[in-house]
Amino acid sequence: MSTASAYLTILGIDVDVIYKDIKNLHVGVYPPLGRVRVAAPYKLDDEHVRLAVIQRLPWIKQRREELRSAARQSEREMVTGESHYMWGTRYRLKVIERPGRPHFEIDGERLLLYVPAGTTAEQRRTLLDRWHREQLRQTIPSLIIKWEPRLDVSVPRWTIRRMKTKWGSCNRETGHIWFNVELAKKHPDCLEYIVVHEMTHHLERNHGPRFTKLMDTFLPNWRALRNQLNNAPLAQEQWT
Repeated sequence: MSTASAYLTILGIDVDVIYKDIKNLHVGVYPPLGRVRVAAPYKLDDEHVRLAVIQRLPWIKQRREELRSAARQSEREMVTGESHYMWGTRYRLKVIERPGRPHFEIDGERLLLYVPAGTTAEQRRTLLDRWHREQLRQTIPSLIIKWEPRLDVSVPRWTIRRMKTKWGSCNRETGHIWFNVELAKKHPDCLEYIVVHEMTHHLERNHGPRFTKLMDTFLPNWRALRNQLNNAPLAQEQWT
């Protein structure tokens, strides 16, 4: 079955559209972050798809909220035996209580957390969040430097923040880019995809045909990286 694809933004929601030789239009919302995907017959154009998504907007929002709620329920207790992801690799957490500065270390397949005795789960989660942000702060600048001359754009400012439904965001007027702190858990290639994606918005505001063509030129395997990112585990799992 032959297909064609489009990338639309509808009322602030990014939508992947796949045109196929089918009879009816289907809308799906997928974990982990509520990605919206539409399978549409060839006979429908982008405007028909836009109207169909708008009509289903209440259901889409409800489904995305369910996914976000599920993600909050999976919050880890930060105890020995849990698993945590860093750059796409799963590590078994070992908590070591001792005096001194709290910090993380990677030792083979283990993620070591050194903390004073008596630290709470919330304090440990805060330490993990800070560690993830530091890893991103050390990695993102070299990627931006790599891609600025290739895209012929400049990134004057970027920020790391926690976002529930997006991996990244860009203000085209100011050039400011935001990166989701969760990217520290994903494979480095996924972070590079988001860097290129958001920098491409300096050249094209919307996710239309021109944006897709630019991404195909700059990063031909971007679709595979997008799928790898969206299919990667979002939350930690119990190590067995």
